[in-house]
Amino acid sequence: MAVKEDSPIIEKKKKNARRRMISEGIFASIKSSLGDSFVAPFAIAINSSSSLVALLSSISGLLGPLSQTYSSRLIGKYPRKKIISKTILIESLMWVPFIFIAILFYKNLFVNALPFILLAIFTLYTIIRDMSSPVWFSWIGDLVKEDKRGKWVSKKNLIIDFVAVVSAISASFLLDLFTHKGQPIFGFITLFSIALMFRLMSWKVLKKTYEPKIKLKKTDYFSFWDFLKEAPKTNFGRFTIFRATLFFSAYVTASLLAVYLLRILGLSYKTYIIIIFAGTIFSLGIIELWGKFADKYGNYKVICITSLLIPIIPILWILSPNPIYLIIVPALVGGIYSAGFNLATGNFIYDNVSPQKRGTAVSYFHILNGIGIFLGAGFGALLIKFITITSIEPIKLIFIIGAVLRAIPVIIFLPKLKEVRKTKKFKGTRDLENLFLKETKPTLLEEAHEIISIPKYFSIK
Repeated sequence: MAVKEDSPIIEKKKKNARRRMISEGIFASIKSSLGDSFVAPFAIAINSSSSLVALLSSISGLLGPLSQTYSSRLIGKYPRKKIISKTILIESLMWVPFIFIAILFYKNLFVNALPFILLAIFTLYTIIRDMSSPVWFSWIGDLVKEDKRGKWVSKKNLIIDFVAVVSAISASFLLDLFTHKGQPIFGFITLFSIALMFRLMSWKVLKKTYEPKIKLKKTDYFSFWDFLKEAPKTNFGRFTIFRATLFFSAYVTASLLAVYLLRILGLSYKTYIIIIFAGTIFSLGIIELWGKFADKYGNYKVICITSLLIPIIPILWILSPNPIYLIIVPALVGGIYSAGFNLATGNFIYDNVSPQKRGTAVSYFHILNGIGIFLGAGFGALLIKFITITSIEPIKLIFIIGAVLRAIPVIIFLPKLKEVRKTKKFKGTRDLENLFLKETKPTLLEEAHEIISIPKYFSIK
């Protein structure tokens, strides 16, 4: 006899699966912190031009999401676990070419061609890495109940972000150690090798994770062109346009941040990584509050509040070159913004799209975001290449332009969105005060408990 999806047996399997998903996320986070986070510094280390560093985000940002249309069509035809397992295995092995490029640079072979080879390899890597995204999104949606989603996602992000910070800062110290010895390339080889190992570990965990069954009908599929035609008429469609235009404006500057910190300001790898991940550190202290707020008042409210910070972030980066300032001010504002906005964005999609259509919908969502990244980072690459103004540092002017561009989608599209889930009425600053004053203490205790409990996720069998 078939077991019902809401039976105690299935609920126990789902609970165990959620724990395994956090374990997989920890290993994937270490991979990203030691691998993905250091691709731009690696590109600079092998003498890539500033415009080519920007193109790393541009080209891979477009082609990666395009691969998701293929993987989303596989949902229902094959088990989601099987799809993701295969893509993660291939993704793991993709770190071998990165290591090979580093060896070639050390041997002084094909040096002029290596930046372009890196661009090609990173693009292929991104395509494979992003392929599993809609499948994973669909899988998670079937494991977490709607009214608990904000709390669980914030818990998962808290644990994974904490591991990411520790991993990235440790990696930066290691890389600086190799740099002081005159062997930075060996530092990158070490980091990429460890990234490969941890991605294989996440693949091993995921293979043993429970996957609820999903049944799809032909009517659940809709083409990308159908989605584009209906996008201005639906809440999810308008939200997708908002995010895509926001990605465009954000990546005008985001694609050049590594260039600004490492090449223009001349910061060490250690200082660079601490600055980049300082925002994540600040977000750890507020992410559970955002999760509770989203569950109570809705994800749209969180998006509205955090969107007010979006335009000022690029300006904060260029106000002072002091590393202490960069660690505290832009990182603090960015951490408050990203903790709430990223959490609410994912949950907003769950609220607006049925389980059967999530895989397809999120792949189209990422395609438009990818187009935004491609155009934004490409625009940033053109600006840094051709702006020759002398009255102000060209890259600082680009950050000012980026700030203005970020304000446009917030002003135009945000008022056109709405909350679809039934939530408690938000009364403004009074509710914010109640949330922070009354719920901060237990939340911080919960955060400390989750961080202390991280080792149990490493030992999962």
